[in-house]
Amino acid sequence: MSTLEKLPVTVITGFLGSGKTTLVRNLMTKPQGKRLAVIVNEFGDVGVDGEILKSCAIPDCPAENIMELANGCICCTVADDFIPTIEALMNLETRPEHILIETSGLALPKPLLKAFDWPDIRSKITVDGVIALADAEAVADGRFATDVAAVDAQREADEGLDHETPLSEVFLDQINCADIVLLTKPDLAGPEGVAKAKEIVLSKAPRALPVVEVAEGDVDPRVILGLEAAAEDDLEARPSHHEDHHHTHDHDDHHHDDDHHHDHHHDHNHDAFNSIVVDVPEQSDPAAFAAKIEKMAKDLNILRVKGYAAVEGKPMRLLVQAVGARVRHQFDRPWKAEEGRQGRMVVIAEHHDVNVDAIHAALVD
Repeated sequence: MSTLEKLPVTVITGFLGSGKTTLVRNLMTKPQGKRLAVIVNEFGDVGVDGEILKSCAIPDCPAENIMELANGCICCTVADDFIPTIEALMNLETRPEHILIETSGLALPKPLLKAFDWPDIRSKITVDGVIALADAEAVADGRFATDVAAVDAQREADEGLDHETPLSEVFLDQINCADIVLLTKPDLAGPEGVAKAKEIVLSKAPRALPVVEVAEGDVDPRVILGLEAAAEDDLEARPSHHEDHHHTHDHDDHHHDDDHHHDHHHDHNHDAFNSIVVDVPEQSDPAAFAAKIEKMAKDLNILRVKGYAAVEGKPMRLLVQAVGARVRHQFDRPWKAEEGRQGRMVVIAEHHDVNVDAIHAALVD
């Protein structure tokens, strides 16, 4: 079974208060026609985040598609909790088409990714992408978490934690594993704070990484879903300080994000992102075309590129997928007669970075 046939899963990580539940709630309201399911990985008796999400359930993500894992971190309870939960979702009468996992507050993402390598589920699901949320003001201030005192209290309450692990190391693990970083609460950080936070993230990231500021969890789903990262096959590129110490993360995240609320009428910010569609001519060299897209992404701050192109002398269509400056390409299927071998790329960027002429020049000229 190919990766494209597996059920895609998006892992959403970040410290307590970074806005994970707010992001998930907003994704539930604009699922792009896909049936969503949500797994909330909490520890403790009170499932605050799960209850908030269930109260926001909609037809494309009904309450029965929202499941909680409250007996510990996913990576510690793979056989007992995670696999049965995945199987239960896949056995629903109306099977979900995309799963969102909201991790616990101090969860290290890499051990979670390793859980997807279990034989029982490896052939069925794939990690579409890892989205790391970070409070822009906290990152700029070097605190990294919204409420350091609350995090310290969680550490002290759990004897299983390594209390000596600095928050900066856990933050770095989250960045190292991420495919995209969302800087939240930009209004509190201000333009200078957002710029400083972005600089810090980019200086720590081990590879090219899109960093986007997002208010109230309101991000165009096309920016963070459908990344097709297959992160479970890409672990070596996602270094961790805690390769053998996944018990150092927080197992007590039943505190909800401090920006939770039920106001569904806040101002939406979809205009912050813009997309254009570019018809591209037949290519002579797939690698050279990928290099063109990589350069465009770097030069023009492009977040996503997805589409297909015709290659001279090849009957197969070339699929192209870029997240930031990381570009992947592969032949997927023969061109259909009605398609006329017409290549087409969708380019997504923040509104102020969309330069139609420059994008067209980079892809066509």
